[in-house]
Amino acid sequence: MRKNKIYAALTIAALSATMIVGCGENKEEATTTTTTSSVEATEEATTEATEATEATEATEEVTTEATEATEATEGAEATTEATTEATEGAAEITETVYPFTFTELDGTEVVIESEPEKIVSMGPNVTEILYALGAGDKLVGRTDYCTYPEEVSSVESIGTMYTPDIEKIVSLEPDVVLGSTHFDAEVEANIKEQGIVTAALYDESEYTGVYDIITKVGQIVNKNAEAAEVVASMKEEVSEVTDILAAAETKPTVYYVVGYGEYGDYTAGGDTFIGGLIEVAGGENIAKDVSGWSYDLESLVAADPEIIVIGTGMKDDFVTQENYKDLTAVKEGKVYEIDNDLLELQGPRNSEGIKALAEIIHPELFTE
Repeated sequence: MRKNKIYAALTIAALSATMIVGCGENKEEATTTTTTSSVEATEEATTEATEATEATEATEEVTTEATEATEATEGAEATTEATTEATEGAAEITETVYPFTFTELDGTEVVIESEPEKIVSMGPNVTEILYALGAGDKLVGRTDYCTYPEEVSSVESIGTMYTPDIEKIVSLEPDVVLGSTHFDAEVEANIKEQGIVTAALYDESEYTGVYDIITKVGQIVNKNAEAAEVVASMKEEVSEVTDILAAAETKPTVYYVVGYGEYGDYTAGGDTFIGGLIEVAGGENIAKDVSGWSYDLESLVAADPEIIVIGTGMKDDFVTQENYKDLTAVKEGKVYEIDNDLLELQGPRNSEGIKALAEIIHPELFTE
């Protein structure tokens, strides 16, 4: 290409010289003019050719650098993609390798030597998860509060979470005792003194944290694939609900009753698991700016929520209480009961709880 540009410049110079010769009347002047003009034209052409050459070289250099940069970027992207795929592949564990080390929320490491065959559950949510993963047959003991699913009733009870029968637990010879947030520290210490392995799966504050709890139980009992399936199913159900809620034109204010009466008012603050579920279900939690569970009557009356959600069997008493009977939700009949286990027990039914909440908060969108 450089040769073509030089040739074109020289051709233009020659044509310019010929035109000047044709226009002159005096041969000597014409010759002098022609010679001078030719030299000037040639020098100009040469300069243009040189500049063209330099421009071309600069262009080629920039192009080369751009190409190298592109190739480097593509290479980096390919490396990143390969790394991501490798990481995702590594995360897809189908079999737990024992001894398995489980780290509790407080950093305590628990070593489980082999796949547990006999389990005592100290948490209702843990019990639900075990059955959802197809590991219910491993249960040899459970608390009085473990009532779901129905078949758990055939499993021997060891008492309550707070005052379990330690001797009975020992007699069941469990490979591991699994607890949750309400696993009393003193009780856990007593069980450990008997040489029994314990592991606590504490509640999460974010609603998506339930997926981690299910995954961890799956790792402990070597039901990783089953845990992944349960989590995927829950996410799909939640996604279906949020897709429907996208058409909502309002965001009603909601109050969730955890406790009420002479001992005070309790609800789900903005930093709680249930508080998060309310928001996902399309409501505005009136206690979103409060931390924890304690609330006060003055704030409740001032907020005057459009909707009140309360556990099954509590509504009739609540609406007749002097403190609450003048609330708008009570007057307009917008106090709704819900199976609070769907929201309070962090397990596989939380997605069902989100849907139930959404149907209460936005009945206009769930007509089928």
